[in-house]
Amino acid sequence: MGCSLACLCLLGCVLYPLAQCTVPASEFRLEGDYLIGGLFEIHYEAFPTFHGRPQTMDCSSKFLILSNYRRFQLMRFAVAEINNSTSLLPNVTLGYEVFDHCTDAQSFSDVFKLLSVNNVIQPWNVPNKNVSKVVAVLGLFSSTSTLTVAPLFMSDFIPLISYGSSSSIFSEKAKFPSFLRTVHSSKKVMEVIVKILQYFKWHWVAFLYSSDDYGTDGLKLFIEKIKDTEICLAYTHSLDSSHYLSVFNQIDAQRINLIVVFAPHWHAIPLVQAAIRHNVTGKVWIAGEAWSLNKELPKEKGIKNIGTVIGVSQPVVTIPGFEDFLYSVKKGNRCESTEQQFCNQIYNCSQESADILAADPSYSFSVYSAVYSTAHALHNVLNCDFGKCDNGIPISPPVLLAQLKKSNFTLLTERVQFDENGDPRFGSYAVLFWNQTGDPENFGTCCFYPSVKIFINDSKIQWHSKEVPISQCSKDCKEGYAKRIEGIHQCCFKCEICPNGTFVNRTKDPFNCIDCEEHQWSAAGSTSCLPRTVEYVAFTDTAAVVILVGAGLLLALTLAMCVLFAINYNTPVVRSAGGPMCFLILGCLSLCSISIFFFFDKPTVAFCVLRFLPFVLFYTVCLACFVVRSFQIVSIFKIAAKFPQAHSWWMKYHGQWLVISVTFVIQAFLIIVSVSSDPPSPFRDIVSYPDKIILGCFMNLKTSSVSFVLLLLLCLLCFIFSYMGKDLPKNYNEAKAITFCLLLLILTWIIFTTASLLYQGKYIHSLNALAVLSSIYSFLLWYFLPKCYIIIFQPQKNTQKYFQGLIQDYTKTISQ
Repeated sequence: MGCSLACLCLLGCVLYPLAQCTVPASEFRLEGDYLIGGLFEIHYEAFPTFHGRPQTMDCSSKFLILSNYRRFQLMRFAVAEINNSTSLLPNVTLGYEVFDHCTDAQSFSDVFKLLSVNNVIQPWNVPNKNVSKVVAVLGLFSSTSTLTVAPLFMSDFIPLISYGSSSSIFSEKAKFPSFLRTVHSSKKVMEVIVKILQYFKWHWVAFLYSSDDYGTDGLKLFIEKIKDTEICLAYTHSLDSSHYLSVFNQIDAQRINLIVVFAPHWHAIPLVQAAIRHNVTGKVWIAGEAWSLNKELPKEKGIKNIGTVIGVSQPVVTIPGFEDFLYSVKKGNRCESTEQQFCNQIYNCSQESADILAADPSYSFSVYSAVYSTAHALHNVLNCDFGKCDNGIPISPPVLLAQLKKSNFTLLTERVQFDENGDPRFGSYAVLFWNQTGDPENFGTCCFYPSVKIFINDSKIQWHSKEVPISQCSKDCKEGYAKRIEGIHQCCFKCEICPNGTFVNRTKDPFNCIDCEEHQWSAAGSTSCLPRTVEYVAFTDTAAVVILVGAGLLLALTLAMCVLFAINYNTPVVRSAGGPMCFLILGCLSLCSISIFFFFDKPTVAFCVLRFLPFVLFYTVCLACFVVRSFQIVSIFKIAAKFPQAHSWWMKYHGQWLVISVTFVIQAFLIIVSVSSDPPSPFRDIVSYPDKIILGCFMNLKTSSVSFVLLLLLCLLCFIFSYMGKDLPKNYNEAKAITFCLLLLILTWIIFTTASLLYQGKYIHSLNALAVLSSIYSFLLWYFLPKCYIIIFQPQKNTQKYFQGLIQDYTKTISQ
């Protein structure tokens, strides 16, 4: 570091004598108590010539940038205005020393002039060294030029206030501790550009930039800003050569209709002129602030053919009194011989005041506020009050820098302040377009504080296509369609409809179909999910009412039959039907009907258990009774004679009740085990219907299978014993009745099973209840009702004599 600084000092000592002229008197200099240094790129050498030895640059022979000369005059006006003020810096004269800084590499003589004391460059880090009268430096315009000279001022903390350098690197205070600026960082400009792209939904973008620090910084910031947005950088190219045709061909090949040009105007002008020559049409051009207010390009012949030019810039602020100042200065000035000027303090006086005023007015307030910021800081350091300042206070760069950072004053309509990075906390940006007459016309504004907000009135814009142009790789998908990326850019995609049960949220994630929640549903092509309808059969449902009425009627019939059988208990019909066993069967059939009442309303664990337990348990008892009853009749007529001892044992120990009891205990045990291990529980069917949730009960068939096997076994035994007794006396022959009842039972459950496979709606539970009811009615109607009919309507068949006659006939038949 020390070696580098020594080399720079040596270079300054060599260049300074070469650059020294005789009489430094011109509009570039004004004597005063304190001086403001000024570095303005009034002329510019885009491609400087290489030299074998250090040489100074004669800027007056280079390309004139009239807008920068206008800014230079604005600085002079601001100083004159301050010197004429009685409230700001009273009894203090502010002067300036300004240089034309036309090249990045060969204009160091002016920098060393500003750093010198009595024409001598002093080494750095020397204690008690003399301080230059230059208290602050205003400049430069371009970021590259500023990066070149800024380190020379940073070592002594000399305030360098830039009015145009927007590169984001200058916000790093570790590298640039005494740098401030009155222009917003490129970071802010990029935020505005990205918001414009998002507002008009321009997602397929080309970015052309200058290869200097300003352009490369802009490209880096643009890439950062478009992350997590729908904007895609389709093409990017630096403007370091004049081979623009290949650039335009590539842009057309990729069907890009939006071009961001982030470059100084000396790069942007030849680019746009080339676009006119090569007949580039129908594009939207986004101009950075460096050339959006350019006065030359809008007057170019054929400029309207290239499309619509939209720009961002600082609002054009009219500085009161500047126009009069410029006319008076130009009228009174006498151009002096260039031999009498310090080099790079020369200007061709041929320009008229009107030409200067007509130049690009951008950055006017930036220059104006930079001068006033310095004056206010100096005012505070000198403790100016009551019309005078304390000129005895020594001014050092760090002290002035501290006051500059604290700036807080009103200038025109703005409150001038700086943030901790030296960036302005004031100002806004205008969003404009070049209208048919070539003039910039505002159609929006962007404010930065306290947050970035953009306001656009697009009805003002005169589009080249009469409507908002489109710049997209792929057309936007319809609602309900997700994007499937094709290639490397998310802007290039195909659209696929989201299937049932999914939706696409175009705001959060337009690339994926999101599954609906369990309690929601959606049709194909949906953008949101709808709540599913929860269905179950309520007690008030028509089907439920009918079935419950049927269950009530069953209970009434059962009770009536019990009364009838009790009254006629000692009659042959009741005795042949089973005697006391009839009451057990009728009671169990009544208890089976309890299950029916729990098939309705919203299922709970208790409801699910009671749908299953009463029917299976008590229907098992019923079947066991019929098995025993069939076996007893067969035993009396056929087995007793062949196996008298077995029959005697059966009668002695009441075998029929023993079998029924054992069957009941076994089934009860199986049910308890099943319910304990995996009880029936409420179940939400979300599969059968996309838009419905069917509430039901889930039963583990594996744990319950043994109970159903027992029921099937009892049915099979009923069939066997009924078949064995098919030739018994008519009034003792139960085969047909029991067989018919069993056939009805089996047919009922076959129908229900088939229906449950074909239909999964809420009424499947009503069908289940109906199957239970039908199973109970099958025995009630086809076994007990005929016997009730005989008791009531055919009492002659309900006598002992009639039954004995049937038995005698059967005996005769057997003996024959």
